[in-house]
Amino acid sequence: MKGFFDYVVPPLEGLWWQQDSDEKIDYSRKNDFNWISMIRLPDFVSPDDVEWAKQTASKKKCLDCSKVEFMNLEEGLCVQIMHIGSYDSEPETVKLMDDYLEGEGYEKDINDVRRHHEIYLSDPRKADPSKMKTVIRHPIRLTAES
Repeated sequence: MKGFFDYVVPPLEGLWWQQDSDEKIDYSRKNDFNWISMIRLPDFVSPDDVEWAKQTASKKKCLDCSKVEFMNLEEGLCVQIMHIGSYDSEPETVKLMDDYLEGEGYEKDINDVRRHHEIYLSDPRKADPSKMKTVIRHPIRLTAES
C-alpha cells in the first residue's frame, strides 16, 4: 500500500441513537439502541483497500462483511468528557456534561446525522467495570439566546 507504515490499531468507537428520541437517550431502554461500530483508519487506507479487505475476508474466512463500509466522520463542534466507570453509570456523567453546556450557552445537537459518540479506552473483558474509561462526545450548537 502506498504510504504504508506500522501503526497501533486505535480504540473501538461507537455512534449510538434511539429511533424515537432526538436529543435524549433513555438508558433504561437498552434494547432500543441502534449503533455503528467504528475503528479509525490511517490516511493511507483508501475505500478501494477496504473493498479489497472485505472481498478477501469473505472468500478466505467465509465472513459476511457486507455491512462494512469506509466512511468519513466530520463531527463539527462537540463537547466531550471522560467517563470512568461502568456503562450503566454513564447517565450521571452525561448530566455533568449537559450542565456544563447549559452554563456555557450551548445545547446538544443530536439528530439523524450527529450522534452520541463513545470511544472505548478500556477492554470490558479485562477491566474492572468501576475503572473502565470511555470518552463520551456530543455534538453541540450555540443556544438561540446566545
